[in-house]
Amino acid sequence: MATTPAIKQFSDRVNRIEISATMAVVAEASKLKAAGADMVEFGAGEPHFSTPQHIKDAAIAAIQQDFTKYTPVSGIPELRSAIVKRHAADFGSNYRPEEAIVSTGGKLALFNAIQVLVDHGDEVILPVPYWVSFKDIIEYAGGRCVYVETSEENGFQLTAEMIEQNVSPRTRAIIINSPNNPSGAVLDPEEFTAILMMAHKRGIYVIADECYVYLNYTGHSFSAASVLQAREHMVIVGSLSKTYAMTGWRLGYALAPAPIISTMSKLQSQNTSSTAHMIQKAAVAAVEGPQQCVAGMKAGYIQLRDQILAELAQIPGVTCVRPEGAFYVYPNISSYFGRNGIRSAADIAKRLLHEAHVVTVPGEAFGTQEHIRLSYATSSAEIKRGLERMKDWFAKL
Repeated sequence: MATTPAIKQFSDRVNRIEISATMAVVAEASKLKAAGADMVEFGAGEPHFSTPQHIKDAAIAAIQQDFTKYTPVSGIPELRSAIVKRHAADFGSNYRPEEAIVSTGGKLALFNAIQVLVDHGDEVILPVPYWVSFKDIIEYAGGRCVYVETSEENGFQLTAEMIEQNVSPRTRAIIINSPNNPSGAVLDPEEFTAILMMAHKRGIYVIADECYVYLNYTGHSFSAASVLQAREHMVIVGSLSKTYAMTGWRLGYALAPAPIISTMSKLQSQNTSSTAHMIQKAAVAAVEGPQQCVAGMKAGYIQLRDQILAELAQIPGVTCVRPEGAFYVYPNISSYFGRNGIRSAADIAKRLLHEAHVVTVPGEAFGTQEHIRLSYATSSAEIKRGLERMKDWFAKL
């Protein structure tokens, strides 16, 4: 008897990816919270600060003035101009408004950039540890990730030599995320420049994820876009989410040569179209308005970083590289492997969630096996409360 062939349910491209690990952790924590658990949340990378008042006021005013219609796909001219001016003033870049696109969050700008640059079989160099979505977005495009391991002993630092050793004739792009999520490492400007120039000479694109570029604690802020000689093979992806505490507003952007931006706009015209009009008006207020709020939040994060490092240092066997940017710590918890049935970072994160009611993200989501990520974008009191729970939990193993 002939058998009926199995019916294919989903596309190959969607089967290549997984749900965001951070979103999965947040969803699991939400279930426990709904069931009555008192959770301490170090999982999602979301500022605890409120969006500055002048930005909220601008959105309200925009709604009242009926800025509620469709806009050009790439964003209103006023915002595109404001973004390139702000970036030039802060980092010495040199883009025109037609070399900027506004997107519904920085993740969409990154997604669109990879989709228009990476084809099936292309290789994309990805330093480890990496932000959870990089790998899946590359694989969705049909690309192949070429991982470059960094070492905890060297502070997760990346060098041009490490990148160049992994370049092949199939290399299409390199993704650089500095300050880095999850490690908080900040790439040395000289090494960054060397990577950019090497890639430019070889015709390889560098996609620079600048989500945390304003949360650089080294005293030497740097954007890849300041290396003007390499701009032909560079895409800058930025976001207002972390800089202005606007995660839920979903406003990101990209800066790149006009042909790349035009192609990203073509793709965006067939998915999200434009970002909400009133959100774009609020974004104009953010980038053109007073910037003291950015400096104030940055100072707050530095204090919280120092606090959580001090608390982690009190847990025997846990080590942690001092982060120089973003708002995460990435402690090594591998000394507890083999105790009480624990075999992995994922085991520790799961048991911390269910037994201590502390939300963390396991290092496997970021390409490493011995770490968990904690976001310190929360209050000082929550850091103290959460770390007390962790100390007690580890002490019982």
